[in-house]
Amino acid sequence: MKTVLATLLSATVLAVAGGAAFIYSGVFNVAATDPHSPATYWVLEKARVRSIQAHATGLAAPAGYDEQSKLAGAAGHFSEHCATCHGGPGIKANEWADGMYPAPPNLKDVASRYTPGELFWILKNGIKMSAMPSMASDGDEMLWSTVAFLEKLPTLSEDDFNDLWMAAQAAGDGMGMDHGAMTNGGSMDHGTMPMPGGTAPPPAPSGDQQGNAGVAPAGRRDGG
Repeated sequence: MKTVLATLLSATVLAVAGGAAFIYSGVFNVAATDPHSPATYWVLEKARVRSIQAHATGLAAPAGYDEQSKLAGAAGHFSEHCATCHGGPGIKANEWADGMYPAPPNLKDVASRYTPGELFWILKNGIKMSAMPSMASDGDEMLWSTVAFLEKLPTLSEDDFNDLWMAAQAAGDGMGMDHGAMTNGGSMDHGTMPMPGGTAPPPAPSGDQQGNAGVAPAGRRDGG
């Protein structure tokens, strides 16, 4: 038995020493341009998913969180805080999001991958080692409404999203957003939306609906 314990202890010490040597050697490439190995990706992905599941246990959506009347404000919140990195109906993510690693996912399928409680936890707490920030300061009610919006996102057309956004503006639920000029047809001209930090970009070329989706709050980078 003593031999077995001594062997296990020696193996543990060697593993810790080897890990420390690997870290201090600088061999591991932290560049965003160098993707994780399959093994590293699996470990990180599994850790993220299991952590979200464990910490969101018991989080239940409040009654009426998905009422139609709340979706307009959630559409404004999504445009301001989410679409910059993730894109959305009729909105392209900013070009700098292409250089982020891990890449911000398309949010159309998140409702099929996470429960409402898990989505709420992600929005409220953010994700370490990614550009996904905590949005706790926006308040639980808005975050639950955003969860409902994400659940409807897979079936939301550009026109549907535009209608919700305009309803938010009419109701004063734009949260201070300046989405720029509107096209003659009444739809959002995303090419004229302000950049994060409040600096407006030059007008987009005719027919170009690419561009920027909302103003990120000072001191906070959106994403996930």
